[in-house]
Amino acid sequence: PQTKRTSFFQILEQVIVEWVVDSRTKENYIYLIMGSYDVVDVAGSLLLFLLVFNMSATVDIHSMKEQIKNGKAILTGVFLQFVLLPFLGFAVVKALNLSHAMGITLLVVTSSPGGSYSNWWCSLFNADLALSVTMTAISTLLSVLTLPVNLLLYTRFSYEDDVVGVLDWGSLFTALVIVISAIGMGLLTSAKISSHKFNIVANKVGNLSGIALVVFSAALSSSGGDSQLWDHSWKFYVGVMAPCVLGLFFCKYSYQLFRAEET
Repeated sequence: PQTKRTSFFQILEQVIVEWVVDSRTKENYIYLIMGSYDVVDVAGSLLLFLLVFNMSATVDIHSMKEQIKNGKAILTGVFLQFVLLPFLGFAVVKALNLSHAMGITLLVVTSSPGGSYSNWWCSLFNADLALSVTMTAISTLLSVLTLPVNLLLYTRFSYEDDVVGVLDWGSLFTALVIVISAIGMGLLTSAKISSHKFNIVANKVGNLSGIALVVFSAALSSSGGDSQLWDHSWKFYVGVMAPCVLGLFFCKYSYQLFRAEET
């Protein structure tokens, strides 16, 4: 009998909620990565598109043009996203001696570009949404090159066998195309309509899409498999938390250092 398989996109969306594979069974991990698209994939992709489209449509096109000129912020974001974070993921994998399933999934997440949730959180907390959308667009484009390079580099140093060969690269690049298309169409729509009222409506729809995507991912992860969020070893929790905490610490320290140099 065939095992039900889940796409690479679903793994990225669910990893915060539940670890999607049994760390004891490498074959389960391969089946999850090599999954084919179905109705669930289409629904998840649609929610992702709606979230990114509406968050992008909230941004004034002139504000984004100004952010593109902010070279220091963009370069800092690119460095932290594609140099520091993948290295932190690799360091955690080696330090905790994580299994193939946990280690490769963590490396995939830390090597991936900034996701749509970053735009949503910036909108919720009234941060610089224009800069967030600009970084998402740039990092997603760069990830076409940096993601496979980082994965090939760090998996070779982490594990002896070629586990990256089983990744469904088609599903990965499909998700990247969805994000780029949503950003482009959202910005174009905002520029064409050029209405503050439309921006407000788009922001509300984007917030609803973000909530729906979280609920969708949580429901999907809890309905499949026997593994529960609280049933893992301490390595799972430390491995998920460590790159985020270390990244935040490094960013805060770097900001204070640069600010001190400027003054």
